[in-house]
Amino acid sequence: MKKIVYLLFLINYFSFSQTPGDSLKIISDTIKLPFAIAEEKKLSDEDLKDKKEGIYVTGAPDLSSDPINGFGYGGEGAIFFNGKKNDPFFEYTPYRASLSLVLFNTTRSQREFFLKLDVPYILNTKWRLRLEGGYEVNPNLLYFGTSEKSLQGLSYYDSIKGPVNNAKYSDYEKSLTGSDQFYNGYSKKEGVLNVSMERSFLDGKLRLLAGYEAAYVDFSAYSCNSLIQTDFNTGKILGLNKGVVTFIQTGLIYDTRDLETDPGNGIFAELTNELSLKALGSAFNLNKTFAHFNFYKKILPGTFKKFVIAGRAAFGYTAMDSPFFEYQDQWTSEGSIEGLGGPNTLRGFKQSRFLGRVMTFNNLELRYRFAQLKLLKQTFTFSAVPFIDAGGVWDDLNRIGHFENYRVSEGGGLRIAWNVNTILRFDYAVSKEDKQFFFNFSHAF
Repeated sequence: MKKIVYLLFLINYFSFSQTPGDSLKIISDTIKLPFAIAEEKKLSDEDLKDKKEGIYVTGAPDLSSDPINGFGYGGEGAIFFNGKKNDPFFEYTPYRASLSLVLFNTTRSQREFFLKLDVPYILNTKWRLRLEGGYEVNPNLLYFGTSEKSLQGLSYYDSIKGPVNNAKYSDYEKSLTGSDQFYNGYSKKEGVLNVSMERSFLDGKLRLLAGYEAAYVDFSAYSCNSLIQTDFNTGKILGLNKGVVTFIQTGLIYDTRDLETDPGNGIFAELTNELSLKALGSAFNLNKTFAHFNFYKKILPGTFKKFVIAGRAAFGYTAMDSPFFEYQDQWTSEGSIEGLGGPNTLRGFKQSRFLGRVMTFNNLELRYRFAQLKLLKQTFTFSAVPFIDAGGVWDDLNRIGHFENYRVSEGGGLRIAWNVNTILRFDYAVSKEDKQFFFNFSHAF
């Protein structure tokens, strides 16, 4: 860990101190950019005023409680290398480098450890470096199928009422007793390493990405009446075992956000592809394509300090002989998105509640900043965020016209921005089937 921080310090030092050439001139103590960056990517005056100089650390306890994972405790923190205000990139990037760490544990034995490194415009070039490594153990994962059948309402048999259809999740969970207690459950152990490089074009608005990911996975069912074991035994799914999965990753990214961590204006559009082949050492042959379009627009900027409408439309397609666990993972340049359900897609449904070869999810949020305070030289801003989510799954591309496959949830949340770059997210979401509360770092999109 100390070696990584020292390496970041050297990158930080040389990135800020080197002068790319004689064409760079110092005007008013500010070094000109070594290459053009679009004006749309410049931070707003308000965010720039709150941005800290130099190196600083943020962190917060990660506490949670839910009937699936139990009480969760841990922490998330990051070291940011921002440089000085006379650095040419200070007004155009959320940071020059960041190193973040996640440590998490629950009373039901879910454990996570992740270390992430992100260096935009590394050594004052048009390249961006991202590294991520981690290990996760989770014995509390849920499985409801990997086809349109997962869209069916929850049902069970009650000795008094008889068959109960379209049940609330809480009632359905209570009905799972005896040998059915872990009917929808399974466990996971996974170690993963991901590295990617991005090259910017069009004044920083367009980026091309190439990456590689390797993961060792171990998925197992419980020794009782198990839906996932039944589907595996009957050949409906693949992947209920140990193995190595590798991916060659490519992507095309269009990004005009003014601040990546908390956008006020701009667009983030992305098309990514992951190819996994047995010929390259993977346990499976599969291909995954994912596209999403995010937009951010300030409303009445002359009246409100920061009132933003934010929206996302996303679409994923999984081809070839994919294991079941890849249906629930959509890869992007900024990290994987698990769906459909959970804190980042359909927030009113359990994680991975709906899975299919074809998947879409759409989100709309209103982010209204209503307060700001400074405490112990730290800046905190507070935003109220009502939202609505919609998404669906299909067995094949020719079925996406079946709009009855969509599911909807809605809710409200609170966002606390800590020194601009660290976003604390509190969301409460409801659907016809469930109610959920989440505490996470960063926006959902």
